[in-house]
Amino acid sequence: MTATPSAPRSSDAHRQDWRALLVVFWLTSLVEGIGVSQVFAFLPQYLSQMGVTGADRLRFVGVFSSLVFVVGAPLVPLWGVWADKYSRKAVIIRSSLVEAVVFAAVALSHEPWQLALSVMLIGLQLGNTGVMLAAIRDVTPQRRLGTVIALFGASAPIGFAVGPVIGGIVVDGLHLGLSSVFASSAALSLGTAALVALGSREVRPQVIPQGPVLRLAFGAIRGVISDPGTRRVFAVFGVSFLATQMARPYVPILVERLNTTGVGLASDIALVAGTAALAGALVSPLGGAIGDRIGFRAVLVGALIVGGVVIALEPFAPTVALLALTALVFAAATAIISAMVFGLLATEVPPERRSATLNLVYLPLYGAGLVGPLAGSVVVGGGIALPFVVAGAIVISTGIILALRRGRATPVATAASG
Repeated sequence: MTATPSAPRSSDAHRQDWRALLVVFWLTSLVEGIGVSQVFAFLPQYLSQMGVTGADRLRFVGVFSSLVFVVGAPLVPLWGVWADKYSRKAVIIRSSLVEAVVFAAVALSHEPWQLALSVMLIGLQLGNTGVMLAAIRDVTPQRRLGTVIALFGASAPIGFAVGPVIGGIVVDGLHLGLSSVFASSAALSLGTAALVALGSREVRPQVIPQGPVLRLAFGAIRGVISDPGTRRVFAVFGVSFLATQMARPYVPILVERLNTTGVGLASDIALVAGTAALAGALVSPLGGAIGDRIGFRAVLVGALIVGGVVIALEPFAPTVALLALTALVFAAATAIISAMVFGLLATEVPPERRSATLNLVYLPLYGAGLVGPLAGSVVVGGGIALPFVVAGAIVISTGIILALRRGRATPVATAASG
Protein backbone atom coordinates (compact mmCIF):
# COMPACT_ATOMS: atom_id res chain seq x y z
CA MET A 1 0.00 0.00 0.00
CA THR A 2 1.42 3.36 -0.99
CA ALA A 3 0.31 6.78 0.04
CA THR A 4 1.41 10.31 -0.64
CA PRO A 5 0.94 13.43 1.45
CA SER A 6 -1.06 16.14 -0.23
CA ALA A 7 -0.81 19.51 1.50
CA PRO A 8 -3.33 21.33 -0.68
CA ARG A 9 -5.94 18.65 -0.11
CA SER A 10 -5.36 18.39 3.63
CA SER A 11 -5.77 22.15 3.83
CA ASP A 12 -9.46 21.59 3.09
CA ALA A 13 -9.72 20.66 6.75
CA HIS A 14 -8.87 24.25 7.69
CA ARG A 15 -11.72 25.58 5.55
CA GLN A 16 -14.27 23.21 7.10
CA ASP A 17 -15.36 24.30 10.57
CA TRP A 18 -15.26 21.26 12.85
CA ARG A 19 -18.42 22.31 14.69
CA ALA A 20 -20.45 22.58 11.49
CA LEU A 21 -19.13 19.22 10.26
CA LEU A 22 -19.99 17.62 13.60
CA VAL A 23 -23.59 18.88 13.35
CA VAL A 24 -24.06 17.64 9.77
CA PHE A 25 -22.57 14.21 10.43
CA TRP A 26 -24.32 13.97 13.80
CA LEU A 27 -27.72 14.42 12.13
CA THR A 28 -26.79 11.99 9.36
CA SER A 29 -25.85 9.30 11.87
CA LEU A 30 -28.96 10.10 13.92
CA VAL A 31 -31.30 9.44 10.99
CA GLU A 32 -29.55 6.18 10.15
CA GLY A 33 -29.96 5.10 13.78
CA ILE A 34 -33.68 5.96 13.66
CA GLY A 35 -34.33 3.75 10.65
CA VAL A 36 -32.19 0.78 11.68
CA SER A 37 -33.56 0.83 15.24
CA GLN A 38 -37.11 0.68 13.90
CA VAL A 39 -36.26 -2.41 11.86
CA PHE A 40 -34.77 -4.15 14.91
CA ALA A 41 -37.47 -3.00 17.33
CA PHE A 42 -40.49 -3.93 15.23
CA LEU A 43 -39.15 -6.92 13.30
CA PRO A 44 -40.93 -9.48 15.55
CA GLN A 45 -44.25 -7.63 15.16
CA TYR A 46 -43.77 -7.26 11.42
CA LEU A 47 -43.10 -10.99 11.09
CA SER A 48 -46.21 -11.75 13.16
CA GLN A 49 -48.29 -9.63 10.79
CA MET A 50 -46.89 -11.73 7.94
CA GLY A 51 -48.02 -14.94 9.64
CA VAL A 52 -44.70 -16.07 11.15
CA THR A 53 -45.29 -17.20 14.76
CA GLY A 54 -43.98 -19.43 17.54
CA ALA A 55 -40.57 -21.06 17.33
CA ASP A 56 -40.26 -20.10 13.67
CA ARG A 57 -40.47 -16.44 14.61
CA LEU A 58 -37.71 -16.80 17.22
CA ARG A 59 -35.40 -18.31 14.61
CA PHE A 60 -36.42 -15.81 11.94
CA VAL A 61 -35.69 -12.86 14.24
CA GLY A 62 -32.11 -14.06 14.72
CA VAL A 63 -31.52 -14.96 11.08
CA PHE A 64 -33.11 -11.77 9.72
CA SER A 65 -31.01 -9.64 12.09
CA SER A 66 -27.84 -11.21 10.72
CA LEU A 67 -28.91 -10.56 7.12
CA VAL A 68 -28.27 -6.85 7.69
CA PHE A 69 -24.53 -7.55 7.48
CA VAL A 70 -24.33 -10.29 4.83
CA VAL A 71 -24.07 -8.06 1.76
CA GLY A 72 -22.52 -4.93 3.22
CA ALA A 73 -19.68 -6.16 5.43
CA PRO A 74 -17.35 -7.30 2.60
CA LEU A 75 -17.69 -3.88 0.93
CA VAL A 76 -16.74 -1.80 3.99
CA PRO A 77 -12.97 -1.77 3.28
CA LEU A 78 -13.68 -0.71 -0.30
CA TRP A 79 -15.88 2.21 0.74
CA GLY A 80 -13.10 3.45 3.01
CA VAL A 81 -10.54 3.33 0.22
CA TRP A 82 -12.87 5.02 -2.27
CA ALA A 83 -13.58 7.73 0.30
CA ASP A 84 -9.88 8.44 0.87
CA LYS A 85 -8.90 8.24 -2.79
CA TYR A 86 -11.78 10.17 -4.29
CA SER A 87 -14.42 11.68 -1.98
CA ARG A 88 -15.53 11.09 1.57
CA LYS A 89 -18.55 13.27 0.93
CA ALA A 90 -19.75 11.18 -2.03
CA VAL A 91 -19.47 7.94 -0.04
CA ILE A 92 -21.55 9.39 2.82
CA ILE A 93 -24.23 10.71 0.43
CA ARG A 94 -24.32 7.28 -1.22
CA SER A 95 -25.11 5.71 2.13
CA SER A 96 -28.05 8.06 2.79
CA LEU A 97 -29.53 7.41 -0.64
CA VAL A 98 -29.24 3.66 -0.17
CA GLU A 99 -30.95 4.01 3.23
CA ALA A 100 -33.90 5.74 1.59
CA VAL A 101 -34.32 2.94 -0.96
CA VAL A 102 -33.92 0.16 1.62
CA PHE A 103 -36.37 1.57 4.18
CA ALA A 104 -38.90 2.12 1.39
CA ALA A 105 -38.44 -1.54 0.37
CA VAL A 106 -39.02 -2.66 3.98
CA ALA A 107 -42.20 -0.56 4.06
CA LEU A 108 -43.46 -2.23 0.87
CA SER A 109 -42.72 -5.80 2.03
CA HIS A 110 -45.75 -8.07 2.47
CA GLU A 111 -44.13 -11.53 2.58
CA PRO A 112 -41.26 -12.85 4.74
CA TRP A 113 -39.02 -13.38 1.71
CA GLN A 114 -39.57 -9.79 0.60
CA LEU A 115 -38.69 -8.56 4.07
CA ALA A 116 -35.59 -10.80 4.14
CA LEU A 117 -34.37 -9.36 0.85
CA SER A 118 -35.02 -5.79 2.00
CA VAL A 119 -33.24 -6.32 5.32
CA MET A 120 -30.29 -7.86 3.50
CA LEU A 121 -29.98 -4.72 1.36
CA ILE A 122 -29.55 -2.61 4.51
CA GLY A 123 -25.96 -3.80 4.44
CA LEU A 124 -25.29 -1.76 1.31
CA GLN A 125 -25.59 1.43 3.38
CA LEU A 126 -22.72 0.39 5.67
CA GLY A 127 -19.32 2.04 5.55
CA ASN A 128 -20.22 5.65 6.26
CA THR A 129 -19.62 5.91 10.01
CA GLY A 130 -15.89 5.26 9.86
CA VAL A 131 -15.57 7.74 6.99
CA MET A 132 -17.41 10.43 8.97
CA LEU A 133 -15.30 9.66 12.03
CA ALA A 134 -12.08 10.02 10.02
CA ALA A 135 -13.18 13.38 8.60
CA ILE A 136 -14.15 14.66 12.06
CA ARG A 137 -10.76 13.51 13.38
CA ASP A 138 -8.96 15.51 10.68
CA VAL A 139 -10.66 18.83 11.50
CA THR A 140 -11.05 18.65 15.30
CA PRO A 141 -8.51 20.26 17.67
CA GLN A 142 -6.53 17.64 19.57
CA ARG A 143 -7.57 19.00 22.98
CA ARG A 144 -11.25 18.48 22.16
CA LEU A 145 -10.92 15.13 20.41
CA GLY A 146 -12.19 12.79 23.12
CA THR A 147 -15.28 14.88 23.82
CA VAL A 148 -16.08 15.51 20.14
CA ILE A 149 -15.74 11.84 19.22
CA ALA A 150 -18.01 10.94 22.13
CA LEU A 151 -20.54 13.55 21.00
CA PHE A 152 -20.54 12.07 17.52
CA GLY A 153 -20.83 8.61 19.04
CA ALA A 154 -23.97 9.76 20.87
CA SER A 155 -25.81 10.41 17.60
CA ALA A 156 -26.51 6.76 16.79
CA PRO A 157 -27.77 5.93 20.32
CA ILE A 158 -30.10 8.93 20.19
CA GLY A 159 -31.33 7.68 16.82
CA PHE A 160 -31.90 4.27 18.36
CA ALA A 161 -33.86 6.01 21.12
CA VAL A 162 -35.96 8.22 18.86
CA GLY A 163 -36.71 5.55 16.25
CA PRO A 164 -38.85 3.22 18.40
CA VAL A 165 -40.55 6.23 20.02
CA ILE A 166 -41.57 7.52 16.60
CA GLY A 167 -42.80 4.03 15.80
CA GLY A 168 -44.85 3.89 18.98
CA ILE A 169 -46.47 7.24 18.18
CA VAL A 170 -47.24 6.24 14.60
CA VAL A 171 -48.69 2.83 15.51
CA ASP A 172 -50.37 3.38 18.88
CA GLY A 173 -51.03 7.12 18.65
CA LEU A 174 -51.87 7.70 14.99
CA HIS A 175 -53.12 4.12 14.43
CA LEU A 176 -51.09 3.69 11.25
CA GLY A 177 -49.31 0.53 10.19
CA LEU A 178 -45.66 -0.36 10.62
CA SER A 179 -45.11 0.28 6.92
CA SER A 180 -45.74 3.97 7.62
CA VAL A 181 -42.98 3.90 10.22
CA PHE A 182 -40.43 2.63 7.71
CA ALA A 183 -41.64 5.00 5.00
CA SER A 184 -40.99 7.98 7.28
CA SER A 185 -37.39 6.83 7.75
CA ALA A 186 -36.97 6.62 3.99
CA ALA A 187 -38.02 10.26 3.69
CA LEU A 188 -35.65 11.34 6.47
CA SER A 189 -32.76 9.57 4.74
CA LEU A 190 -33.37 11.56 1.58
CA GLY A 191 -33.16 14.67 3.72
CA THR A 192 -29.75 13.73 5.14
CA ALA A 193 -28.39 13.11 1.64
CA ALA A 194 -29.33 16.70 0.78
CA LEU A 195 -27.91 17.95 4.09
CA VAL A 196 -24.48 16.39 3.47
CA ALA A 197 -24.45 17.58 -0.14
CA LEU A 198 -25.31 21.20 0.69
CA GLY A 199 -24.15 21.60 4.29
CA SER A 200 -20.61 20.23 4.34
CA ARG A 201 -17.31 20.58 2.47
CA GLU A 202 -15.00 17.87 1.30
CA VAL A 203 -12.36 16.99 3.89
CA ARG A 204 -9.46 15.10 2.36
CA PRO A 205 -7.20 12.90 4.50
CA GLN A 206 -3.71 14.08 5.41
CA VAL A 207 -2.31 11.16 3.42
CA ILE A 208 -3.94 10.32 0.08
CA PRO A 209 -3.66 6.60 -0.79
CA GLN A 210 -2.23 5.73 -4.19
CA GLY A 211 -2.65 2.47 -6.08
CA PRO A 212 -5.35 -0.05 -7.05
CA VAL A 213 -8.44 -0.04 -4.84
CA LEU A 214 -8.36 -3.74 -3.98
CA ARG A 215 -4.69 -3.62 -3.04
CA LEU A 216 -5.31 -0.60 -0.84
CA ALA A 217 -8.32 -2.25 0.82
CA PHE A 218 -6.39 -5.41 1.63
CA GLY A 219 -3.46 -3.27 2.76
CA ALA A 220 -5.70 -1.40 5.20
CA ILE A 221 -6.99 -4.66 6.65
CA ARG A 222 -3.46 -6.03 6.82
CA GLY A 223 -2.33 -2.89 8.66
CA VAL A 224 -5.01 -3.41 11.30
CA ILE A 225 -4.28 -7.12 11.69
CA SER A 226 -0.49 -6.71 11.83
CA ASP A 227 -0.47 -4.16 14.67
CA PRO A 228 -0.95 -5.95 18.04
CA GLY A 229 -2.47 -2.95 19.83
CA THR A 230 -4.93 -2.09 17.07
CA ARG A 231 -5.83 -5.75 16.65
CA ARG A 232 -6.57 -6.01 20.36
CA VAL A 233 -8.83 -2.93 20.35
CA PHE A 234 -10.71 -4.23 17.31
CA ALA A 235 -11.11 -7.63 18.98
CA VAL A 236 -12.58 -6.08 22.14
CA PHE A 237 -15.00 -4.02 20.05
CA GLY A 238 -16.05 -7.03 17.99
CA VAL A 239 -16.55 -9.37 20.94
CA SER A 240 -18.62 -6.85 22.88
CA PHE A 241 -20.82 -6.20 19.86
CA LEU A 242 -21.19 -9.92 19.15
CA ALA A 243 -22.64 -10.35 22.63
CA THR A 244 -24.98 -7.40 22.07
CA GLN A 245 -26.21 -8.81 18.79
CA MET A 246 -26.86 -12.21 20.34
CA ALA A 247 -29.38 -10.68 22.74
CA ARG A 248 -30.75 -7.47 21.20
CA PRO A 249 -33.09 -9.09 18.64
CA TYR A 250 -34.98 -10.73 21.50
CA VAL A 251 -35.57 -7.62 23.63
CA PRO A 252 -38.95 -6.93 21.92
CA ILE A 253 -39.99 -10.50 22.76
CA LEU A 254 -39.12 -9.91 26.42
CA VAL A 255 -41.45 -6.92 26.27
CA GLU A 256 -44.18 -9.09 24.72
CA ARG A 257 -43.91 -11.54 27.63
CA LEU A 258 -44.43 -8.73 30.14
CA ASN A 259 -47.20 -7.01 28.13
CA THR A 260 -49.69 -9.88 28.20
CA THR A 261 -52.64 -7.91 26.81
CA GLY A 262 -50.95 -6.64 23.66
CA VAL A 263 -52.39 -3.17 24.26
CA GLY A 264 -49.78 -0.47 23.71
CA LEU A 265 -47.14 -3.05 22.78
CA ALA A 266 -45.37 -0.76 20.31
CA SER A 267 -45.17 1.95 22.96
CA ASP A 268 -43.77 -0.48 25.53
CA ILE A 269 -41.13 -1.59 23.03
CA ALA A 270 -40.35 2.08 22.45
CA LEU A 271 -40.05 2.62 26.21
CA VAL A 272 -37.51 -0.17 26.63
CA ALA A 273 -35.50 0.35 23.44
CA GLY A 274 -35.86 4.11 23.35
CA THR A 275 -35.06 4.81 26.99
CA ALA A 276 -32.04 2.54 26.83
CA ALA A 277 -30.63 4.13 23.70
CA LEU A 278 -31.26 7.63 25.03
CA ALA A 279 -29.30 6.83 28.18
CA GLY A 280 -26.43 5.65 26.03
CA ALA A 281 -26.54 8.87 24.06
CA LEU A 282 -26.45 11.02 27.19
CA VAL A 283 -23.70 9.06 28.92
CA SER A 284 -21.41 8.71 25.91
CA PRO A 285 -20.05 12.31 25.99
CA LEU A 286 -19.52 11.98 29.76
CA GLY A 287 -17.55 8.79 29.16
CA GLY A 288 -15.44 10.61 26.58
CA ALA A 289 -14.68 13.43 29.01
CA ILE A 290 -13.73 10.94 31.76
CA GLY A 291 -11.57 9.06 29.27
CA ASP A 292 -9.75 12.30 28.42
CA ARG A 293 -8.80 12.59 32.11
CA ILE A 294 -8.14 9.10 33.46
CA GLY A 295 -7.46 7.15 30.27
CA PHE A 296 -9.60 5.43 27.66
CA ARG A 297 -8.50 1.91 28.60
CA ALA A 298 -9.50 2.15 32.25
CA VAL A 299 -12.97 3.42 31.35
CA LEU A 300 -13.29 0.70 28.71
CA VAL A 301 -12.66 -2.07 31.26
CA GLY A 302 -15.25 -0.69 33.67
CA ALA A 303 -17.89 -0.32 30.95
CA LEU A 304 -17.37 -3.91 29.78
CA ILE A 305 -17.84 -5.41 33.24
CA VAL A 306 -20.89 -3.30 34.10
CA GLY A 307 -22.47 -3.97 30.72
CA GLY A 308 -21.98 -7.72 31.03
CA VAL A 309 -23.66 -7.86 34.42
CA VAL A 310 -26.77 -5.92 33.43
CA ILE A 311 -27.42 -7.65 30.09
CA ALA A 312 -27.41 -11.01 31.90
CA LEU A 313 -30.13 -9.65 34.22
CA GLU A 314 -32.47 -8.37 31.49
CA PRO A 315 -34.60 -11.51 30.95
CA PHE A 316 -35.31 -11.73 34.70
CA ALA A 317 -36.85 -8.26 34.96
CA PRO A 318 -40.42 -8.69 36.37
CA THR A 319 -41.90 -5.54 34.82
CA VAL A 320 -41.52 -3.45 31.68
CA ALA A 321 -40.18 -0.57 33.79
CA LEU A 322 -37.42 -2.70 35.33
CA LEU A 323 -36.59 -4.18 31.93
CA ALA A 324 -36.23 -0.63 30.63
CA LEU A 325 -33.90 0.16 33.53
CA THR A 326 -31.57 -2.77 32.87
CA ALA A 327 -31.60 -2.01 29.14
CA LEU A 328 -30.80 1.62 30.00
CA VAL A 329 -27.68 0.72 32.00
CA PHE A 330 -26.50 -1.69 29.32
CA ALA A 331 -26.96 0.89 26.56
CA ALA A 332 -24.97 3.41 28.59
CA ALA A 333 -22.17 0.88 28.99
CA THR A 334 -22.08 -0.01 25.29
CA ALA A 335 -22.06 3.67 24.30
CA ILE A 336 -19.05 4.23 26.52
CA ILE A 337 -17.34 1.15 25.06
CA SER A 338 -17.76 2.59 21.57
CA ALA A 339 -16.52 6.03 22.61
CA MET A 340 -13.43 4.54 24.27
CA VAL A 341 -12.60 2.42 21.22
CA PHE A 342 -12.97 5.45 18.93
CA GLY A 343 -10.79 7.49 21.29
CA LEU A 344 -8.05 4.87 21.45
CA LEU A 345 -7.87 4.52 17.69
CA ALA A 346 -8.11 8.25 16.97
CA THR A 347 -5.27 9.15 19.36
CA GLU A 348 -2.90 6.18 19.19
CA VAL A 349 -2.81 5.14 15.53
CA PRO A 350 -0.02 6.82 13.50
CA PRO A 351 -1.20 9.52 11.03
CA GLU A 352 -0.22 7.50 7.95
CA ARG A 353 -2.54 4.67 9.01
CA ARG A 354 -5.15 6.62 10.94
CA SER A 355 -7.69 7.32 8.19
CA ALA A 356 -7.58 3.74 6.86
CA THR A 357 -7.96 2.35 10.38
CA LEU A 358 -10.87 4.63 11.30
CA ASN A 359 -12.59 3.77 8.02
CA LEU A 360 -12.53 0.16 9.19
CA VAL A 361 -13.57 0.89 12.78
CA TYR A 362 -16.97 -0.79 12.38
CA LEU A 363 -15.67 -3.83 10.50
CA PRO A 364 -15.53 -5.95 13.70
CA LEU A 365 -19.11 -4.90 14.42
CA TYR A 366 -20.28 -5.99 11.00
CA GLY A 367 -18.67 -9.40 11.39
CA ALA A 368 -20.12 -9.72 14.88
CA GLY A 369 -23.47 -8.49 13.57
CA LEU A 370 -23.51 -11.43 11.18
CA VAL A 371 -22.38 -14.09 13.66
CA GLY A 372 -24.11 -12.79 16.80
CA PRO A 373 -27.76 -13.07 15.72
CA LEU A 374 -27.11 -16.47 14.14
CA ALA A 375 -25.58 -17.67 17.40
CA GLY A 376 -28.54 -16.19 19.25
CA SER A 377 -30.98 -18.04 16.98
CA VAL A 378 -29.29 -21.30 18.04
CA VAL A 379 -28.87 -20.49 21.74
CA VAL A 380 -32.49 -19.31 22.09
CA GLY A 381 -33.55 -22.92 21.63
CA GLY A 382 -32.61 -23.35 25.28
CA GLY A 383 -34.96 -20.59 26.38
CA ILE A 384 -35.42 -16.87 25.81
CA ALA A 385 -33.10 -16.01 28.74
CA LEU A 386 -30.11 -17.95 27.44
CA PRO A 387 -28.90 -15.45 24.76
CA PHE A 388 -28.76 -12.73 27.43
CA VAL A 389 -26.91 -14.87 29.99
CA VAL A 390 -24.36 -16.05 27.43
CA ALA A 391 -23.91 -12.50 26.14
CA GLY A 392 -23.29 -11.24 29.67
CA ALA A 393 -20.68 -13.92 30.31
CA ILE A 394 -18.86 -12.98 27.10
CA VAL A 395 -18.75 -9.26 27.89
CA ILE A 396 -17.66 -9.76 31.52
CA SER A 397 -14.91 -12.16 30.44
CA THR A 398 -13.67 -9.65 27.86
CA GLY A 399 -13.47 -6.93 30.51
CA ILE A 400 -11.58 -9.15 32.94
CA ILE A 401 -9.10 -10.29 30.29
CA LEU A 402 -8.49 -6.71 29.19
CA ALA A 403 -7.96 -5.62 32.80
CA LEU A 404 -5.42 -8.40 33.38
CA ARG A 405 -3.53 -7.50 30.19
CA ARG A 406 -3.44 -3.75 30.76
CA GLY A 407 -0.18 -3.86 32.65
CA ARG A 408 1.74 -5.83 30.04
CA ALA A 409 -0.10 -5.04 26.76
CA THR A 410 1.71 -3.16 24.02
CA PRO A 411 -0.42 -0.11 23.31
CA VAL A 412 -1.11 1.19 19.85
CA ALA A 413 0.77 4.31 20.88
CA THR A 414 4.04 2.37 20.71
CA ALA A 415 3.77 2.39 16.95
CA ALA A 416 2.98 6.07 16.97
CA SER A 417 5.80 7.16 19.23
CA GLY A 418 8.48 6.76 16.59
